[in-house]
Amino acid sequence: MKWIKSFVFLLPLLAIASVSKAQQIKDGETVNLNGIAVTYSVVNKEKLTIKDQDFDRYKVLASVKNNTGKSLNIRLSNSMDLSGISSSKIVELDCINATGARLTSKKVQVSMKSHLINVTYPTRDKDGKTTTAILPVTAGYYLDEGQTIENDAIFIVPAGETPKVSVRSLLKN
Repeated sequence: MKWIKSFVFLLPLLAIASVSKAQQIKDGETVNLNGIAVTYSVVNKEKLTIKDQDFDRYKVLASVKNNTGKSLNIRLSNSMDLSGISSSKIVELDCINATGARLTSKKVQVSMKSHLINVTYPTRDKDGKTTTAILPVTAGYYLDEGQTIENDAIFIVPAGETPKVSVRSLLKN
């Protein structure tokens, strides 16, 4: 029972600690996160009305460039290693004032590129004849030095507001 009280007390402190790692980023600005250059930009802005309320709809682009001086690689131990998917995420941009209305985003994550290899295996066709087939398999994830990766999202915010975005690194040290 004592450890539950301690946990309940520590939970808000842990939340504050994780939020404190995030940095604010503005439209067109680039932030350096341990050699990873993160740029956030608004691509398009529209006004819309949902259930008699006015909102602004922003299409945004998150761009990540590897300036660490080395390639980042994650090798999977087998094709069913799902931990690699979460480890491949580089950064997360969180729109604090996004509503999430109309199935839009509140966050956007940028991940490393998938390293695919083709596996050739014997199989049989519909006539029973032996043939070979090719199956692409994810062997890992990578981000080479100087390489740029982008991801976009749509944020809906209250009318008259611009997206308030924070960025944090998701890379495991």
